[in-house]
Amino acid sequence: MSQPDPAGGRLVRPGAGLQYGLFFAAFMLFGTSMTVVGSTLPGILAAFAWDYLAAGLVLASGSVAYFLFSYLAGRLVDRLGAKRAVAIGLLADGLALALFAAGPSVPANAALWALVGAGQAFIEVGVNWAVLRMETGSGGRAMAVMHAAFAVGAVAGPLAAGSLLAANVPWSWAFRAIAGLFGLTALAVLAMSGRGLEPTKTALSAADRAGLARQPVYWLGFVTLLLYVGVELGITNWSAEFFVRAFDSPAPAAAFMVSAFWLGLLAGRFGIPLLYRGQRRDAVLVALAALLALATLLLALAGFGGSGFFPLAALGIVLAGLGCSCIYPFVVTLVAGALVEHQGEAIGFASTGGGVGAFLFPYFMSTIAAAAGIKVGFAAYAVVAVATLLSCLALVRAERRLLRARAGRG
Repeated sequence: MSQPDPAGGRLVRPGAGLQYGLFFAAFMLFGTSMTVVGSTLPGILAAFAWDYLAAGLVLASGSVAYFLFSYLAGRLVDRLGAKRAVAIGLLADGLALALFAAGPSVPANAALWALVGAGQAFIEVGVNWAVLRMETGSGGRAMAVMHAAFAVGAVAGPLAAGSLLAANVPWSWAFRAIAGLFGLTALAVLAMSGRGLEPTKTALSAADRAGLARQPVYWLGFVTLLLYVGVELGITNWSAEFFVRAFDSPAPAAAFMVSAFWLGLLAGRFGIPLLYRGQRRDAVLVALAALLALATLLLALAGFGGSGFFPLAALGIVLAGLGCSCIYPFVVTLVAGALVEHQGEAIGFASTGGGVGAFLFPYFMSTIAAAAGIKVGFAAYAVVAVATLLSCLALVRAERRLLRARAGRG
């Protein structure tokens, strides 16, 4: 239901290029912080003698903080403005990553990963809120390209970790280097102009929130991102271990398979918004969700075949990345466009759904892997990917009904 682009292909309004560029860098680091722990997970498990449940607890702590602070950031971003919201997130992540995995304590690392999750939430909501104000009729293209930055960082993190492992450099160095980059980017964001991204100093009334709660789009955005993020982060965090166990891959090669997933995702996040100029992004969303479901099923089935099915699994993980590519930004754009009068609250709540998925699914996977093995865990993710497809279909239908009703009232 997107409209023609009257801006002649321009992604953002004049004068917003530096802001967009710095937020692009922030989103790159956001992506790196999401994937670096998964690519180093085999080394962490070996060095600290953690089992799957301990690893799941640490990962889940960050997800709890992410979904709690996503909702909080959604309620505060109108009053903080994008500049301060994003800077808060960058500083929190930099501090936490400077200290994470310095020792084997599960509670200490869980607390630090929770701080990472809180910072990620402020970056996510703050940047999304800012991009909606930078766009000039680009129909969600600026949002999709911004989320490509997340994929760039997500690819870079495992590549860096895999290179360190191959060079026999301690994997913990990856966390320290990323922490320094977070700090530098925070300083740059604080120094930039906040023109056009100032706080609106408005808050929703109880009646406004009640009205939002009656909109199916509001809830379906939450549910869709809950399921989608569960699959995306599940593949990210557990692929390296999956390839070690299912295909006897060496640790460096397994770490690079995480990057293969994110390379597929990156290709879609840049390629689709830049090459596709049509108006049916709702149809593209459904097609991508269908590809994700099929690719995840292929990956899971290959895992039961053993090392001889490694090429099929490698294809499956790239296609799964391509399927994931624009689901998140298109869902955010659909929700924000349908609930335009309350965008901060709406995108914050949708992001909270993603945070809930990020919380539930590491525990979900660690429990299944501990009880039945990691191959069965990936089969469960295939089922969740099918549920993501069904939720995308429901969201598109609800958005169409709401826009038709609004046009009728106009």
